[in-house]
Amino acid sequence: MSLYLVESALAAVAKDKESLESKLAALREELATREASLIEVQVSKDFSRAFFIFETSGRDSLLEGLRQAGIPVVLSKPVRLIGQELEQVKEQSETVNYLVEWNLPEHLTMEQYLERKKTNSAHYAEVPEVAFSRTYVCEDMTKCLCFYDAPGEAAVKKARAAVKAPIDSITEIISGT
Repeated sequence: MSLYLVESALAAVAKDKESLESKLAALREELATREASLIEVQVSKDFSRAFFIFETSGRDSLLEGLRQAGIPVVLSKPVRLIGQELEQVKEQSETVNYLVEWNLPEHLTMEQYLERKKTNSAHYAEVPEVAFSRTYVCEDMTKCLCFYDAPGEAAVKKARAAVKAPIDSITEIISGT
């Protein structure tokens, strides 16, 4: 089984928590007929975007399930989870409220990324008001998504500066269901 990131533009299908829950219920029903499970979904505060993480053995089947559930797909890529174990994420016991997207530089390898993360992560201690949770790195090394619990966007920027990590965009998120 592999992990997949799916980004969706939700504006046309979910405008509030209730419509999102309805879409997620339809999706879970559809996934029950396939070898796929929804690990987590994080939704932008304005409901314009959603970031799904799935565990599946078949990408095509997953994408068809999303289509059947009426969830538009903007991006789908296999990812690697870093910073937490998959079982921890499945428990969903942790709060995250910010997502940082970083489009990785060309020629950066997964090994280089992991070494850099290992070296710089100690600097999160310099910004105790921010809790780093986890990162999903696209296997093709094009981008990563980093999840944080922070009092505000400025604190997230301060934490990213402390660990010498760029930001391409920051999205305030609400947890999905």
